[in-house]
Amino acid sequence: MKFIELTLKNHIIVHGFDARNHEITEEVKVETASKKLVAIDRILSVSEQFILIQYAYNRVIYWEYLETYENVQAMLS
Repeated sequence: MKFIELTLKNHIIVHGFDARNHEITEEVKVETASKKLVAIDRILSVSEQFILIQYAYNRVIYWEYLETYENVQAMLS
């Protein structure tokens, strides 16, 4: 399994969907960003603001990252 190191901060946890198929989310704000090793095969998508990562039980988290989009793109290439 391959990993990349990212500096991650605030995030939105998607817990599932309600009866009307709307996401059930929880916003988490933190004071300090932290470095994390992220398994590349868990990354679902990357935008200029968020990286979407899949976790156990089909839960996903939208993480804000501090690197530039171009830097993340290069790490994944």
